[in-house]
Amino acid sequence: LLLLLLLLYYYYYIIIIIIIIILLLLLLLYYYYYYYYYYVLACQFCPWGRCMGSECGPGGSQSRAVWCAHVEGWTTLPTNCQQASRPANQQSCFRVCDWHRELYDWRLGDWNRCEPVLPRGGGLRSGPCPRGGEGIQRREVSCVLKAEGTPADNAICEYFEPQPRLEQACLIPCPRDCVVSRFSPWTACSKTCGLGLQNRVRSILAPPLFGGLPCPNLTEFRTCAPRPCEGRETLFNLRVGGWGDCGLLPRATRQARRRKSKERKLAKDPETRELIKSKRNRNRLNRQESNLWNIEVGYRARQVVCVHRNGSTVALSQCPHWSLPDMYQSCLMPKDCVVSEWGQWGPCSKTCADPSITKGTRTRSRQVQQLPVGGGAECPLLEDSQECEPVGDGIPPCATYTWRTTEWGECRVDALLSQQDRRRGNQTGLCGGGLQTREVYCVQSNAELLSYLSVNQAKTASQPVDSQLCVGPVPSTNQLCHISCPMECEVSPWWAWGPCTFENCNDQSVKKGFKFRRRKITNYPTGGEGDCPHLVEAIPCEEPSCFDWQLVKLDECVPDEEMDCGPGTQAPQARCVNSDGKEVDKELCDEALFPAAVPCVVPCPKDCVLSPWTPWSTCSQTCSSKTAEGKQMRTRAILAYNAGEGGANCPNTSALQETRNCNEHACIVYHWQTGPWGPCTEDTSITTLNSTAASSKPAPSGSEKPSCATGMQTRKVICVKVNVGQVPPKKCPDGPRPASVRSCVLPCKKDCIVTAFSEWTSCPTSCEPGTLSKNKQSRFRVIIQKPANGGLDCPETLYEEKDCASPPPNPACPVFRWKTHKWRRCQLVPWSIRQNSRGAQEGCGAGLQTRAVSCRQLDGSIADIGRCLKFASSMPAINQPCQLPCRDDCQLTSWSKFSPCTADCVGVRTRKRALVGKSKKRDKCKNSQMYPLSETQYCPCNKYNAQPVGNWSDCILPEGRLESALGMRVQGDGRECGQGYRYQAMVCYDQDNRLVETSRCNSHGYIEEACIIPCPSDCKLSEWSNWSRCSKSCGSGVKVRSKWLREKPYNGGRPCPKLDHINQVYEVVPCVSDCTQYVWVTEPWSMWKVSNVDLKENCGEGVQTRKVRCMLNTVDGPTDAVDDYLCDPEEMPAGTRESRLPCPEDCVLSDWSPWTPCVLPCSGRGDRQRTAYALRLPKEGRECPKSMETEPCLLNRNCYHYSYNITDWSTCQLSASAVCGVGLKTRMLDCVRSDGKSVDLKFCEELGLDRKWQMNASCTVECPVNCQLTEWSVWTECSQTCGLEVLILVRLTLSNSSSLKCNVCVCVCVLQDVVCGEGRRFRNLSCFVSDGSRDVPGSLVEEDLCAALEPAVDGDKNIVLEEGCTLPCPGDCYLMEWSDWSSCQSVCMKGQRLDFSAVQVRSRAVVAQEPENIAQCPDQEWQSRPCTDGECFEYKWVNTPRLVWCERSDGINVTGGCPPTSLPGTEGTCDPPCDQPRSFCSEVALCVCEEGYTEVVTPEGLLEQCAEIPVLEIPTAGDRNSDVKTSRAVDPTAPTTGQPGRPGRTWYLQPFGPGNISASCPYAPRDTNILFLKKPKKPQRRQTNNNRLKPLTLAYDGDADM
Repeated sequence: LLLLLLLLYYYYYIIIIIIIIILLLLLLLYYYYYYYYYYVLACQFCPWGRCMGSECGPGGSQSRAVWCAHVEGWTTLPTNCQQASRPANQQSCFRVCDWHRELYDWRLGDWNRCEPVLPRGGGLRSGPCPRGGEGIQRREVSCVLKAEGTPADNAICEYFEPQPRLEQACLIPCPRDCVVSRFSPWTACSKTCGLGLQNRVRSILAPPLFGGLPCPNLTEFRTCAPRPCEGRETLFNLRVGGWGDCGLLPRATRQARRRKSKERKLAKDPETRELIKSKRNRNRLNRQESNLWNIEVGYRARQVVCVHRNGSTVALSQCPHWSLPDMYQSCLMPKDCVVSEWGQWGPCSKTCADPSITKGTRTRSRQVQQLPVGGGAECPLLEDSQECEPVGDGIPPCATYTWRTTEWGECRVDALLSQQDRRRGNQTGLCGGGLQTREVYCVQSNAELLSYLSVNQAKTASQPVDSQLCVGPVPSTNQLCHISCPMECEVSPWWAWGPCTFENCNDQSVKKGFKFRRRKITNYPTGGEGDCPHLVEAIPCEEPSCFDWQLVKLDECVPDEEMDCGPGTQAPQARCVNSDGKEVDKELCDEALFPAAVPCVVPCPKDCVLSPWTPWSTCSQTCSSKTAEGKQMRTRAILAYNAGEGGANCPNTSALQETRNCNEHACIVYHWQTGPWGPCTEDTSITTLNSTAASSKPAPSGSEKPSCATGMQTRKVICVKVNVGQVPPKKCPDGPRPASVRSCVLPCKKDCIVTAFSEWTSCPTSCEPGTLSKNKQSRFRVIIQKPANGGLDCPETLYEEKDCASPPPNPACPVFRWKTHKWRRCQLVPWSIRQNSRGAQEGCGAGLQTRAVSCRQLDGSIADIGRCLKFASSMPAINQPCQLPCRDDCQLTSWSKFSPCTADCVGVRTRKRALVGKSKKRDKCKNSQMYPLSETQYCPCNKYNAQPVGNWSDCILPEGRLESALGMRVQGDGRECGQGYRYQAMVCYDQDNRLVETSRCNSHGYIEEACIIPCPSDCKLSEWSNWSRCSKSCGSGVKVRSKWLREKPYNGGRPCPKLDHINQVYEVVPCVSDCTQYVWVTEPWSMWKVSNVDLKENCGEGVQTRKVRCMLNTVDGPTDAVDDYLCDPEEMPAGTRESRLPCPEDCVLSDWSPWTPCVLPCSGRGDRQRTAYALRLPKEGRECPKSMETEPCLLNRNCYHYSYNITDWSTCQLSASAVCGVGLKTRMLDCVRSDGKSVDLKFCEELGLDRKWQMNASCTVECPVNCQLTEWSVWTECSQTCGLEVLILVRLTLSNSSSLKCNVCVCVCVLQDVVCGEGRRFRNLSCFVSDGSRDVPGSLVEEDLCAALEPAVDGDKNIVLEEGCTLPCPGDCYLMEWSDWSSCQSVCMKGQRLDFSAVQVRSRAVVAQEPENIAQCPDQEWQSRPCTDGECFEYKWVNTPRLVWCERSDGINVTGGCPPTSLPGTEGTCDPPCDQPRSFCSEVALCVCEEGYTEVVTPEGLLEQCAEIPVLEIPTAGDRNSDVKTSRAVDPTAPTTGQPGRPGRTWYLQPFGPGNISASCPYAPRDTNILFLKKPKKPQRRQTNNNRLKPLTLAYDGDADM
């Protein structure tokens, strides 16, 4: 049974164990499958590490970490992942080195076309386009080897620069329809009778863009019928065509004509033929005909047709009512310009060898062989030039030139505002920063053989040359410099008088003694100690001694005869000191009397108790005289009264005060007084030769001068009795006597050094302008070193001028002009060509005649035609139309010359002509109105009127007139002011009020009048006030001084500094105050005032008072009382005290001693104590109160820590006489207590705190540099020798307000004898005054005045004066003229310009005249061109109760531009309304959000709110912090580089789709971590977070920072 029970018992546990084992197996099986599916698939590996290797290039290796991780992200053992699929953790790589940067680079492909991003919900966007569409552009980016362009591993380029982005956002603008203007009013009816047409047209304002609707018709037609036609309507019209090309007769015809002409010549008799031949030879010699012309006269024809109103062509016979126009015309055969081959190159302008200087030029030319005729091609350039270098042997080297400079001049310091006042006489003594100048000149560098500053050389330097020969930067002519400011001597206060001592303790034979007092130098002056006042004063005295005993203290009072109280003595403690107060060996004081013991009293219990004597007060006088003696005083007080019987009585009041004499020496003070040092003279005892040459380099400003000899200086030293004057020297002690002789250094002599004279300038030639006034030669030299210290002076003459040796040669300057020859006979179109035309039976009508033109010099000699083409004016015309009269025409002679005038302006003159031949007999020729035979006109008026024009010039001072603000010429400080002259231009008008040459008015072109240039006055300030007292009486503070305004600036004077409201300017500088300079001084306590008096014992509670004053502390002790605020109020002693007056036989204690110092640091654990001692012991049975008090040391109550506090640097402080330059900045050191209070430095010094700061530092105040101007140059030549051109001068500009310009008058299209067809239109070029108008009389001027101007109209030099034109025939449908260019407009969105080119457009509309011809009309045309500064226009519908129209933002009514779906009254309405912020109703009746906000909708699809779209900033390759920019292209399909986009447009995160899976991820590089956003598990109603985002694309550039 027991066994059975045991089996059952264990069986239960066995079952449990089996169950546990089964569960474990199931768990292991579960984990096996779990790891298999989750660990294996989640095996993570990081990017490859850096490529490592010993050499650059291929062959390196790189590694990466590989580990096994669970899908949820936590890391597990590697055995949980399948080892077979384990990725490699090492691979070979290309090791990149720094020098690979020059070999490899990124190659960027072009951006492809902008592809639209699918909107939310998929599918393409439909409906209207209010804001454009988002798109994306992609490009290829690869790393390439630069030299070959072969691809390489991207990792090489990524080593130097991140890979540029592969994608960027772009914008696809909405289609923009064509926009046209309003229609013009209807034109008049095209017919006056019958059925016609009316037209109205409009122009294009904006072209269609981005697939917008094309432009509508620009013309509208409507029929009209003014009235029925009476009779037959004109249906036919003549239309002329354009002239054809010019041609010649066929060759056979020309030969036949020559044969016929020859036969006619042979028919004449020999004499006639010989006469004709000689005449032709004479004419040929006169014409100087040249083969350059080769003029041939041909003919050209045009077509003349008869057209019906419907546009069809009919026979000419249908147009009988029109006379036929000329169908043929003479013309010049076009000949292009023909030039020869290039000639040989001319010599090089550079004749020396030096490749480092500018190359020379050489030219070549070619000749004209055929001039252009008849509109042929113009001649090309006839001259050519190129750079060259001389070639050949024996070419000399080029002379090289370089800049040289003189030595720097004296350093000059500009005066301050307060130093400008001449009345104050303080222009001298300026120091600090200044300016020094020097001259710059040009020399021939390879010919410079002299070192002009070396010793023992000739005192000349290289010869200067023309400055234009030097190239390169010109050396600076000025520089900043510094004049050291003198340091004033500062001394300490006098120390106390010393004891009476021997003048020399080592020699005591002279029994005369002196008392000395001394002071020391606290600031050493620039010139040494000699510039300081005396430092020692002496007083004669008796019984001098060099050593004496000095009382240190007195011991306690010891009663006599070993008594406890009563009279006693105090033993002195003394030390032996010398006359300077220093302790020495006691044996030296053997001869001196040791201080005697001092009697004293120890009060008994019943005695009166007195306080100890106070210290002796400061002596009332520094010396004694008959009227004043020095006194000192000390006092004591009663501390306790005596008992009534048996005690020592208290003394009376007079015994409580003692007085003694002090400073008993007479007021006779002597001291040595020194005069200034004399000049440094040569010391003959030292043999040093004085060199006369200076150092090759001038010493820099502020440095020591070079020494050449040792000299000697002396000064006067006298003995002076104070308040008396000079006394014999024996009165003063010899010991402190100053020296009267010292050695010095003589400065070197510097002779003046000048350059040699330059070469004489060449005499001018006669062809140069202004020769008669410049017939002189000049030369100059330059001072390069000025004399100093007794050196040789400079010569007076630095510039020489002389007349040219002989008058200049006067050959005629080559001037070229055109010469025209006689016109040839008028040549008609050959009869064989025009035989069927009008007038063909006779040799008359319109023809063409030509003439020869030759080139001549001024003397009439023949010159090459190329010279006139280059130097002369435009070539005269070589052909002109002519007219041969027919038999029925009237023929007249040419006009005769005008008869001479009898008087100007009032007389008349006439000219005549006569009828010729049969015209004399024809009646129509006798009509004097049609053919006048005489002409009369008034004689020209030679009186002209001169009038001023334009503004007055500046006021010009006469030459050499220069005033200075200081009355002298100061560099940079000169002022040009005073009386001068100003000028105004004059113009000349003739009797017709036409502008003519100024010389006709006998005027030199301007008038002058006196004027005044006011002299400027600078701001004037007062002198500085005295410095205020330091703002703190202990430690560092500030002190202030001020200036006030005395005179404001005017006339451009230098302005005042910034002033306060009371016109003052302040200067604040740091200062430090000695904490012991002011001390509290107390008087003795008064007698006790006992409140409850015991008449018997005279004791009890009482009060004592005393006076407390703040006094100035000096070496001799407190002297003068000052205001209490100067002393530390916390340290002020009590003025009253309440205590108990001890009764007789009571213990009397002394005053408490000072508290012992606390042990630092103040931790609160230490104590401090004070003690008192018994002055009178009590009687037996009574005790003294405690004589020691203790209190804890508490931080900032009675225990303090101390530390140094350094202030900030002060501003740069200059010397009082300095303007700028080197100064000193300071900072102060304070000892600050732990409670923040500044205390005396001794508290920090006693603790031995580290003082490592520099208190002073050098600083610089930048010097202002005034504008430096050279002297005025000479006046330049006038830019024009005649006419009214602008007069350009260096110093004065006289300009006419009426300058000249060319104006063009446009004329209408002209046809002869016909109504329609092709014709010509012409315009003329006239000379006008620019501020005039062609409609105002007098604005047109002589054309000669515009001769010097380049022909240009409104800046356009391409002036066309003749062009073809077309007049439409009645019934034609034709294109109008081009409209004006529209305003420049940009592609904009919400008022912001997009990155597309702005455009402007013009158009041509169609005009029809016949209803049946509309089908034959040409197409309308329009052109566009890019422009700048385009405007942004917006379009909106405007409606009234009766009208609806589209209006542009500038107020123009247009067609197009407004969205067709948003016509007023037709837009959709949103239900419910869009009342959420940032929402609006779209064109498709949906509530949408504004730009930059996304819609948050409810599950029902209604808009809940507009949430701001979160922006993901993606760094670019070039800038890791910049956003991905939106790109816009002119053509949406043409990619461009990224440009700043519209606000609110960037890349956003793509939200997850259903099942927490990313909806789209267009670009995800491998081996990177992708950032996802999880969708909320359960969307809540009215959720405030943005749970729905606009699905835009996430772009990632591979940056790990993402």
